Amino acid sequence: MIAFRLIFLLLSVLAAAAFAVGQDHTAKSPAPSDSATITPHPRAIHDSAIVVDTHADTPQRFLDENFDIGSTDPHDVGHISLDKARRGNLGAEFFSIWVEPETNQGHFAQHTFDLIDSVYEQAARHPERMMMAFSVADIERAHQQHKLAALMGIEGGHSIENDIRLLRDYYRLGVRYMTLSWSNTNEWADSSGDINDPKVQHHNGLTDFGKQVVLEMNRLGMLVDISHVADKTFWDTIATTKAPVMASHSSARALTNHPRNMTDDMLRAVAKNGGVVQVNFYSGFVDDNFRAAMEAQAKDQAAAVQKYVDQLKAEGKPVNYVEINRIEREWMAKIPRPPLKALIDHIDHIAKVAGIDHVGLGSDFDGVSGATPQGIDSAADLPNITAALLDRGYSAADIKKILGANTLRVFREVEKVSHEMHAAQRNTKNAAQ
Repeated sequence: MIAFRLIFLLLSVLAAAAFAVGQDHTAKSPAPSDSATITPHPRAIHDSAIVVDTHADTPQRFLDENFDIGSTDPHDVGHISLDKARRGNLGAEFFSIWVEPETNQGHFAQHTFDLIDSVYEQAARHPERMMMAFSVADIERAHQQHKLAALMGIEGGHSIENDIRLLRDYYRLGVRYMTLSWSNTNEWADSSGDINDPKVQHHNGLTDFGKQVVLEMNRLGMLVDISHVADKTFWDTIATTKAPVMASHSSARALTNHPRNMTDDMLRAVAKNGGVVQVNFYSGFVDDNFRAAMEAQAKDQAAAVQKYVDQLKAEGKPVNYVEINRIEREWMAKIPRPPLKALIDHIDHIAKVAGIDHVGLGSDFDGVSGATPQGIDSAADLPNITAALLDRGYSAADIKKILGANTLRVFREVEKVSHEMHAAQRNTKNAAQ
């Protein structure tokens, strides 16, 4: 991601330490953990599932790098391409519509529209292999046609610019979830990313307008995403929503003590709500050793990035995504990647605490350069997760729930609640006439 996303990530690592106490795309890609070597049984289970991933930051590449998802470049170290998706049997991807809040001040909506357009443009370039999807039925149709279903989720409620009409416009354009906040607290929802910053004006969770946003998302049929939100925002959302919620890319705080992750009480609340928690693949969220190493080098890493950004500004040049990505990868390479077991442990923990019906996959692909566990170098390696779950004793039916069926169930329930709310609205209007 661009420099500011990295800086936010580094600051969040430092914040996590206090909390616990109180891509160069031309470079040679890492040696893949060849998922083609998986034995026939887990491969058959994986290939028979509709695999749904609820968070990938690839649209930043579409815009900042002019990346083509149809690329077959063998040296590309990105996580998502059509070829990688096909090799990993990725059936549906929610592409993140993330607007960096500092550099886009005054035009959040414009950049949101640009990112939405970038996803549509990719689908238009590759109609034989990719299609826009807006419903569970669309995902199932794409699966039957052997195409990648492209969905969109807005990452950060600041994109609506405090205007509920913009929320409706985004829904009409195909956005099917919104993360109530990103790492920045907005005018109506507190974020976990700055909750301990005294310079930020907080709201003790959701404001009244924030609660209206949640209910309007319910009415529209837009999934309410509680990744990134502060703890009080989470509980306010659970108390407000009429539909199941989703954590699009969060892991378990009991295993990795980071405020971006969810406590066991939160996991149980999501289960009671009927929602789903999509496990984030970022090593700093699934492995405490990696998190501690990131904390130790965070200031130096942020300083290296800032030095480059300041140099560009002094020269009157825009921030160069490719160069920032190179710097990011160099620092990430200094930290040993945790084993795949770390990721599977989080899936296993959430399945045990919340129940098998309430866990899924939210990779954060293309948003965590070089920082996924061993065995997950791209979407092509998703079958490794199936093989690992099978080794843990999970049944084929339960593995399919984790891979995507749970997400489809929640999405279908959100659609149902929307239909019911629309019907009730019509009935009320007719009775008043």
